[in-house]
Amino acid sequence: MCGIVGVLGHHEVAPLLVEALKRLEYRGYDSAGIATVNNGKLDRRRAVGKLVNLSDLLVHEPLAGKAGIGHTRWATHGAATVANAHPHKAGSVAVVHNGIIENFRELREELAAAGHRFESETDTETVALLTRHHLDQGMPPVEAARTTLHRLEGAFALCFLFDGEDDLIIAARKGSPLAIGHGEGEMFVGSDAIALAPMTDRITYLEEGDWAVVTRTGAEIFDASDRRANRAETRIQIDSTRIEKAGYKHFMAKEIAEQPVVIADALRHYTSDMGLVLPADVDFKTLDRITMVACGTASYACHVARYWFEQIAGLPAEIDIASEFRYREPPLSERSWALFVSQSGETADTLAALRYAREKVAKIVSVINVPTSSIARESDLALPIMAGVEVGVASTKAFTCQLTVLALLALKAAVDRGRLTATELGAHLDALRSLPGLMNHTLSLSPQIAAIAEDLARAQDVLFLGRGPMFPMALEGALKLKEISYIHAEGYASGELKHGPIALIDADVPVIVLAPRDGLFDKTVSNMQEVMARHGKVLLISDAEGVAEAGAGTWRTLTLPDVPPVYAPILYAIPAQLLAYHTAIAKGTDVDQPRNLAKSVTVE
Repeated sequence: MCGIVGVLGHHEVAPLLVEALKRLEYRGYDSAGIATVNNGKLDRRRAVGKLVNLSDLLVHEPLAGKAGIGHTRWATHGAATVANAHPHKAGSVAVVHNGIIENFRELREELAAAGHRFESETDTETVALLTRHHLDQGMPPVEAARTTLHRLEGAFALCFLFDGEDDLIIAARKGSPLAIGHGEGEMFVGSDAIALAPMTDRITYLEEGDWAVVTRTGAEIFDASDRRANRAETRIQIDSTRIEKAGYKHFMAKEIAEQPVVIADALRHYTSDMGLVLPADVDFKTLDRITMVACGTASYACHVARYWFEQIAGLPAEIDIASEFRYREPPLSERSWALFVSQSGETADTLAALRYAREKVAKIVSVINVPTSSIARESDLALPIMAGVEVGVASTKAFTCQLTVLALLALKAAVDRGRLTATELGAHLDALRSLPGLMNHTLSLSPQIAAIAEDLARAQDVLFLGRGPMFPMALEGALKLKEISYIHAEGYASGELKHGPIALIDADVPVIVLAPRDGLFDKTVSNMQEVMARHGKVLLISDAEGVAEAGAGTWRTLTLPDVPPVYAPILYAIPAQLLAYHTAIAKGTDVDQPRNLAKSVTVE
């Protein structure tokens, strides 16, 4: 959520800032703005809504200058208005901010008592006014910013720009990511390396508590105790084709279609003709359990993986939602691993949970899509999912890649614990390697799914049902539908239907049943019949045998190719994604940037 960019350049920065912010649109936002210093004068432009509104404003009210900062805001304190949009300006300082200042009320009262007046409802304005207060007391800009930073509590990534200083940006991070980019006589700051990719491939990631004095000649970095710190410069490689729509109408459509390719990439990365190819320290022999922690879609990937770890490897697995994990104060064992799953690698709740578990378990392992992310850097072992850049807010290819990597980890646990022979492992890997081809076949059902979605779009409520590992897939299917179509949807274990949800069933409530012909198929069909007996509209998603056996009397059916039941969740993710996508299209909602949601949730 939110995006930050800063440029100290050789050329006019307004177009550079807007273009960089466009590359951060996937994070979610509701307003945007930039500030520049031109001939020593600090000025800004802000607009509500999409970046095109800011671009239009800049046509009529241009903003010159070769030093500037920009921001896309996702509202936390105060509605989406121009007054609440960033940058916030107080006298001779402008500030952009990702995160939440937890003690802003205390600071606000202190500043009001000192005679300062507020123009917004935001916590961020207190940062600008506090810095102005220090400047008014005679502090130079660097000292004013440093003093301000030490007063702030909460999570933040911040950039400061000052009147009269066209070669200075102060950058700081605590709990929210921020990176510095290096150019030839130019310097850049961004909350995401993607934003900086067109300008530089040389990146320094600020660590927790760091703050930096950035000029065109470089960056001087200090730690939380104001001691000079050396942070490594790394080269990034971002495939620009992964952040273009490539002819698709939406990023989500492109990313759904990419799944056969990225799943194959992940399998090539972690397997060979000889078997599994995982780091040597992935060894489950001495473990008595694994604890998996994640948020949202990633947590549903963990729920599926729990079945794999327990059924294939015989390893007890626990799952926690990251936002609840540390507050529950769960007892953790030195004979266990804590596994954290995050697409962005910056999810605030997941990162906080990781830090809680750090000294309590044998190893911190992360399954992430961004190897340079905070969660990856703070883990003992980080396993990339190889999905490539995912722009659509509703996760698709990252989810199935998470499932694939978690499946491979469960197989390694089974081998280490003597639960699989080499022959059995080979059969599992063959099953996984068949998935890209099966996915391509399933993607060809898109026109049929689009026709179903035309009717689904008229529903007010939708239920998803599944048993075994298809239960978390029901949860994921419901989440996808509500995320981008705004239809109320819930997922349930089929056996729980009679314990409450069946009260909702009538002819206007579609019920989507995910039921491959597996060991639980007959039980799922019994639950499905309970729905149909109450005039419920059932969409049965199964294989040919399942549809032939149970499709009679259903509202609609979708026939998927046969898949080894243990890995059916990975394949059945695709029709759930396509149903959500086409339903959103039918309703005319914003597919890639649904309301109120952000791609990377960097605050609690």
